[in-house]
Amino acid sequence: MSDIYAGIDLGTDSIKLVVCEKNGNKYHVLACTSRPSSGIKNGFIVDMKSAVNSCRGVIRDASELLGMKISKVVACVPPEGCTMDILSGEADVLDYNNISGTDVSNVLQDALKDVDLQEDELVTAMPISFNIDNETTVHDPKGMKGSRLSARVVVSTMPKEALYRILEVLKLAGLETIDICYSSFGDYYAAKEKKYDEVVGAIIHIGEESTNVSIFNRGIQIKNGTIPMGSKNVDKDLTYVYKCNLSESREMKEKFAVALASYADASENWKLTLEKNDVKEVSQLGVSKVVEARVRELLNVSKNEIKNLTNREIRYIIITGGLSELAGFQYLVEQEFGFVAKVCNLTTMGIRHNKYSSCYGIIQYFHDKLDLRGKTYNMFSDEDIEKMIKVDPLEISENIHEVLGHFFDD
Repeated sequence: MSDIYAGIDLGTDSIKLVVCEKNGNKYHVLACTSRPSSGIKNGFIVDMKSAVNSCRGVIRDASELLGMKISKVVACVPPEGCTMDILSGEADVLDYNNISGTDVSNVLQDALKDVDLQEDELVTAMPISFNIDNETTVHDPKGMKGSRLSARVVVSTMPKEALYRILEVLKLAGLETIDICYSSFGDYYAAKEKKYDEVVGAIIHIGEESTNVSIFNRGIQIKNGTIPMGSKNVDKDLTYVYKCNLSESREMKEKFAVALASYADASENWKLTLEKNDVKEVSQLGVSKVVEARVRELLNVSKNEIKNLTNREIRYIIITGGLSELAGFQYLVEQEFGFVAKVCNLTTMGIRHNKYSSCYGIIQYFHDKLDLRGKTYNMFSDEDIEKMIKVDPLEISENIHEVLGHFFDD
């Protein structure tokens, strides 16, 4: 039986939910959906009731797509305000001839023994490397021989109140949270290549009201910074320049603007509805100039934040978030950062937008975490899965036509 996981991301702009099946070395998307969020600001809960209702809506949508109820998830939490420390742990190996996942867990538990959790809560404990009998250094010791296992571990915590409010929203929405992970970890896992696990790099996630910059060293997050500027700033600029409302500005940005104005078409126009139903036509070139100015500023501020967080050589920069879907965004990124940077490109069938990078990536993180500890887990019972695969052929045919229809409409 393959493993099936669900990941959820409570964002300021929208709540995203992804369900994946892990089969061999591949992840197959079974459901991917989002809904506008309410009661959430910069990933933190500001209105419990509104946030719960938003969650229930996206859960209902995904459950209908699957044909079974989603009740367990791994959840993204915002890395703002997190604390990261490098600690050490060690433990005797239970069976000299075969270091097991239990031995790995024992070492990680030992590393956590002195962590102060009075005001903060543990979020992640990521091993940097393991050492067997003070001689052999490895990333995964399972199956090897030895009598004593030790490890250096990056332990991260965040304030309890902020975390508990997120968990309470998920609980009230009918979800059991199996594990938590920073959204930045999800972005890394969604975009990573094997070479990233050996070098230092950065992940830039442009959110609705803020931008998160994370530094990763050999696949482990070591620093984090937040910039109080995001996609909504572009909307506000367009609203100010063209005297329209925010919803029209956003639609114009997403469906009409080009990130790099030199690629815009001056003859292409967009009709704006102003006060008293007055209609005004604006050119793609003019709109794109407004968008480009703000996006350049955002990228430059992110570049400075990277320098503030580390003086190490940055070997890769991945940029994600909904704004990165703008036409021509990659060309603008290359102008600002050079070829060391690229826009996240989710290639898994069923996920076609970078806004899903966090909740898709945390599924991969969760699986790797289980694998290191020698464990398996399925968020759906065998009975649920049987119900899911026994689908009426006519219903499948209708769903295929619907999907293809959306594909060609796009």
